[in-house]
Amino acid sequence: MKKSIRRDLLLWQILALVITCAVVCALTYHMAWTAFNRVRDFGMEQIAHSVVRHGVRPHSWASDTPAHAAPLATARPTPSENPPAWATDDLGVFISQIWTLSGERLYASVDSGGPPLQTPGFHDIEWAGDHWRVFTLRDDEELVQVAKNARDRASTFSQMALWLFALAALVVLVLGMLIHAAVTRALAPLNALGRDIRQRDAKELQPITIEGMPDELVPLGNSLNRLLARVDGLLTQQRQMLADAAHELNTPLAAVKLQAQLARRAPSDQREAALDELDRGIARSTHLVAQLLQMARLDAQARRHEPAAMRLDRLAAEVVAAFSAQAEARDIDLGLDTCDAASVWADPLDMRVLLDNLVDNALRHTPAGSRVDVRVEASAARVDLVVNDNGPGISPADRPRVLERFVRLNPHDDASGSGLGLAIVTRIAQRNEGLLTLASSPSGGLSVRVGFNAHT
Repeated sequence: MKKSIRRDLLLWQILALVITCAVVCALTYHMAWTAFNRVRDFGMEQIAHSVVRHGVRPHSWASDTPAHAAPLATARPTPSENPPAWATDDLGVFISQIWTLSGERLYASVDSGGPPLQTPGFHDIEWAGDHWRVFTLRDDEELVQVAKNARDRASTFSQMALWLFALAALVVLVLGMLIHAAVTRALAPLNALGRDIRQRDAKELQPITIEGMPDELVPLGNSLNRLLARVDGLLTQQRQMLADAAHELNTPLAAVKLQAQLARRAPSDQREAALDELDRGIARSTHLVAQLLQMARLDAQARRHEPAAMRLDRLAAEVVAAFSAQAEARDIDLGLDTCDAASVWADPLDMRVLLDNLVDNALRHTPAGSRVDVRVEASAARVDLVVNDNGPGISPADRPRVLERFVRLNPHDDASGSGLGLAIVTRIAQRNEGLLTLASSPSGGLSVRVGFNAHT
């Protein structure tokens, strides 16, 4: 079964209402029953006291019905042919008895004589196959006993209790309808928000309207707006990335096509040089595609960021060794200068891409015969990764620009670069809480420094 806030709210509220009403009805029933019995007991006491107070004595009643009681006597119903042993035609359906102090019954309102004599006070007894409530009063001359059928008492109260339960059921019904209406009204803004989101297409990423929302939905609305903003930013980056990639790939691919045509038409003595130029064009295209993939993966966060404690000095030694052949081919002196043992908390794969791009960038933009030094400087709380070269360097005004994508300061003289190397380094440094700075190296070239917090 699907989860539903409306169903859960209705279920729990109506269940709580029913339980509350049941408890209230039970308590009310108990209190009403107790009060009802007290009233009836009080009535039995009054009857017994009336007999004593008005001086009714066994020798005092007459055999003939007094004239003032004749209408009452004639109004009594005709007795049934087979009345139960306790049947009485007394008004109020009770049995009255008068006993002597020695226990001799002088009077009974029923022919069977009624229940046996009890000690003074209230008693619950069984007589004639039924339950009876009995009250016995003693005075100086006699004992007066009044008995009331318990079943008759319960029957009378049950008729009254039916109205109590009917009223409780009506309360549950009315309150249930009010709860249903209140829940529907309370969830209306949430339903409206859902309709607004469902009706949007993929291009409608404008923020939803927070104004007028209930306070409980404002955090949800703010979260959705932040999500929409992030999605819009990612889509904009992807569109820009596709446009830049298409533009940047067009040039080297066109060059490769032209070089292939020239190689095909070149005389045999020049064909080898044409094929070498074609190889270089293919290498530039391959390098550009590799860096585009690196940037796309960073933007899309295609791989989970998994930072860990790692030795930066060891990574620097590995990268210098990996690029030594490439540096030698370009007649560049690549070496590991100061290399302090240092650990940082960063993603090892990210850091390898960062250092590869720094060294590759330095080798590409320094002329033959230059020098590139890699340093790892450690202090108590900070570790700096530094790549210095003695190339042409970058002017302070241009340094912020080269951190952007596809920015090449000399695109005609620097056909091998893609304009993505330092942008990738910037992105990885931010992702691993590093700080990238560009400065002039001691030898006048470029110094790229990436600082991290030391991991101890």
